[in-house]
Amino acid sequence: QVQLVESGGGSVQAGGFLSLSCTTSSGRSFSNYAMAWFRQAPGKEREFVLSIDWRGRYTYYADSVKGRFTISRDNAKNTVYLQMNSLKPEDTAVYYCAAAGSGLGSTQAEQYDSWGQGTQVTVSA
Repeated sequence: QVQLVESGGGSVQAGGFLSLSCTTSSGRSFSNYAMAWFRQAPGKEREFVLSIDWRGRYTYYADSVKGRFTISRDNAKNTVYLQMNSLKPEDTAVYYCAAAGSGLGSTQAEQYDSWGQGTQVTVSA
């Protein structure tokens, strides 16, 4: 497992953009992990947003964010990024960074063995 810390959340109007970052101090092992972003809106279950494999070669996107959100990683900086454009009020949620020791991206939360504490994203109409 690795310790994950998210940053970059905040409030924005609909149509705006935000960038989230997730870093870890795990050092060499970060590059072996697949990374993902999940989110949880009030009163709803946690849902998958995007994932990226350990090489940064394969990505998965939830249909709701395709064309608007992008995931990327910089293994030299032990950081994964989430760029969110054209934000909608329904994107309002706590966003969680997750890491999978398998190195393979997945849409399933149970495949991830490390989680950050989350960062709030609020999109107003």
